[in-house]
Amino acid sequence: MRLHNTKWPLNLQTFELSKRFSIWLCDIWGVVHNGEKPIASAVLALQKHRAQGGVVVLISNAPRPASAVIKHLNHMGVAPDAYDQIVTSGDVTRTLMAQFGKHGLYHLGPEFDLPLFAGLDVKRVPLAEAGAVVCTGLFDELNETPQDYLSLLADMKQRNLQMICANPDKVVRKGDLLLPCAGALAFEYLAMGGEVLMAGKPFAPIYDVALQLAGNPDRSQVLAIGDGPETDIEGAARNGLACVFVTGGINTSATIGADVKARFPDVEIVATMPELYWN
Repeated sequence: MRLHNTKWPLNLQTFELSKRFSIWLCDIWGVVHNGEKPIASAVLALQKHRAQGGVVVLISNAPRPASAVIKHLNHMGVAPDAYDQIVTSGDVTRTLMAQFGKHGLYHLGPEFDLPLFAGLDVKRVPLAEAGAVVCTGLFDELNETPQDYLSLLADMKQRNLQMICANPDKVVRKGDLLLPCAGALAFEYLAMGGEVLMAGKPFAPIYDVALQLAGNPDRSQVLAIGDGPETDIEGAARNGLACVFVTGGINTSATIGADVKARFPDVEIVATMPELYWN
């Protein structure tokens, strides 16, 4: 892991970041949109970077294939010229599903994540018949909490089932709400002693795919942009990338910048901003 000994933060202007880093790996939810509508300043910044010859790969912990995310972005009104490629934890999850789902998978999550199974030679089966579990979230994120799943997770542990976590995020912001994600269940399962395979940020597989899509550049040319300390910032740290920390998104604490500084003192965080914008 390559870390940097750079003072916190440099707060370079965005046009300078565009010149220094030709490849931007940008988080989606909390940076490009807030779950309900695009964040106009961020979309414009990505467009400006591409207009200067830069490449934007959107990198998301969405537990769905990139094709489904593209449809969602189009429906929401995110301009398609704001990015070149998209990679999701859903894409990485499908690889893990094919590898570990030979005896059938129990799907822990909402029905709208079922496109994850499309085209795979993997059967959805009841828990009692499963060889592993793929977790894409809570069945009802608006009305349930991870505590409601402790009995189910204990049953999984008793059966010694691996969990494939399609989204390591613990929470996501949707408008004014903070909603629990698959990562919240995965970390509860880990605390019970269960085995979890993590598909998304901050773990290496999703970054490897994103960099392949960007043409395998030298990592000194790559900038990670995100609002999640445990996903985007830790992901930059684990994968030797400089980063921009967006202090809005899922973050509500006025001291979040200082908190992240204390947790990741050696990572090159070149700028902090409440939302991604061009300046």
